[in-house]
Amino acid sequence: MTAGIVVETASGKVRGEMERGVSVFKGIPYAAPPLGPLRLRPPRKVEPWAGVREAVAYGNMSVQSVNVFRLPPDLLQIFTLAGRQKLDEDCLYLNVWSSGLRGATRPVLFWCHGGAFITGSGSSPWSDGANLCRADDVVVVSFNHRLGALGYLHLEDIAGDDFAGAGTAGVMDIVAALEWVRDNIASFGGDPGNVTIFGESGGGAKVSVLMALPGAQGLFHKAIIQSGPAVQMAERADGTNTARQVLAHLGLEAAQAGDLRKIPAARLLEAQVAVLAGIAHSSTADRRRLGFNPVIDGKIFPGGPFAPAAPGVSADVPLMIGSNKDEMTLFLGHLPWVADATFENLPEGLKPYLGARTAEVLASYRKAQPTKRADEIAISIVSDLGVRSLSLQIADRKLAQKAAPVFVYLFAWETPVLGGRLRSCHTLEIPFVFGNVETAALTGNDPSRVKLADKMSRAWLAFARHGRPNHGGLPAWPGYSTDTRATMIFDTTCRIENDPYGTERLVWETRP
Repeated sequence: MTAGIVVETASGKVRGEMERGVSVFKGIPYAAPPLGPLRLRPPRKVEPWAGVREAVAYGNMSVQSVNVFRLPPDLLQIFTLAGRQKLDEDCLYLNVWSSGLRGATRPVLFWCHGGAFITGSGSSPWSDGANLCRADDVVVVSFNHRLGALGYLHLEDIAGDDFAGAGTAGVMDIVAALEWVRDNIASFGGDPGNVTIFGESGGGAKVSVLMALPGAQGLFHKAIIQSGPAVQMAERADGTNTARQVLAHLGLEAAQAGDLRKIPAARLLEAQVAVLAGIAHSSTADRRRLGFNPVIDGKIFPGGPFAPAAPGVSADVPLMIGSNKDEMTLFLGHLPWVADATFENLPEGLKPYLGARTAEVLASYRKAQPTKRADEIAISIVSDLGVRSLSLQIADRKLAQKAAPVFVYLFAWETPVLGGRLRSCHTLEIPFVFGNVETAALTGNDPSRVKLADKMSRAWLAFARHGRPNHGGLPAWPGYSTDTRATMIFDTTCRIENDPYGTERLVWETRP
């Protein structure tokens, strides 16, 4: 690090640092701390400050549980999707990396972290934005926002107007962060008229939701959904059911909901954990409607995001969307029903996911993938069910608007770590996109990963700059269409394939 650098924002001056040619600012408040009477309310403007505020350390992470996805110890050692900062309700902070502070012409990449809507942070080392800035002349922003019960507890229908917006508070935090970008990013060298929102897993779901929010219209201009398609989110009844469960766990009646602004956050988290314990950790199509998610209230969040069609408010926004070949090895590959699968016992393991379609779907996949083992077939099915089929459904619905291009990818590179059992798992592409594979243990030490990371990060950068991911290091990448379904396969050798795994895609075509 060298001497500090000072930038003036609308709320006051901040001092960041230079890191190998990149200007870095961390822990900038973008909204008021949502504490006390502001708990379970939409975000408020940050109070201006006098003097120069130090911006050299990440802000607090949102209140959340540790290891919410129940990963085994060997995976936890290499899985650094969250940061290591303090957990606190006072969490509305963002971070900025910039290639240069002069001018206001640089594309802005606005990263939405993963972790469903219950965990994660913008301070993961995988999503450090410095290497993207070194690869191109851009600005990268990450942020934290309210998660779980503190961000998505829909109380309005049982506790009245005093809780209006509580079921969308966390996603309105994201809108507030985008508004901060609009109002301030030019001072950091970014172009507020060229903002790309992108995110993985739950971050991709956040991108999906932002595309359907009237309040976010015009705050971003391109979108990338990585392994996080959200077609349908929670309805008011779903959110109310979750809120009733939280109140019951805390021993409160609806008339006592005001006490939720007084009890310790730790008790709210305990109630959240209890509610989530009753929800199976499965990759079902309706999982976004269960637990703690943004609630379609008909006002802030009018519907969708992509049901029954793509949202009109973002019709003109180009979209890049994709998934990883073996998404669910991360969450399910170590479980006995997958690890010990045979074709005799596999139907029993798949039934909770497929119900009456179990035999039909399994037969289709075995015919399409005759050389795969039972455990590999299991992962293919649940990965396609929960991620890839929904991603392609979003692509199709976006295309139907005939208003903006869509680009589809499939990440197929397999990590050698843990004996290769993870293959192309969920989250694996993140350090490739950010150019951080050399510090991400999940990617191992295969030299091919560095060249692939360069090709992928340059594709994301090209899309952020021009709305198309083409660059000289990749084969020509045509827009997606229902005629050819051209898909970029990211692997040791990158290539375009038309309708890869098309037989498997058709299995899910009847989904509403």
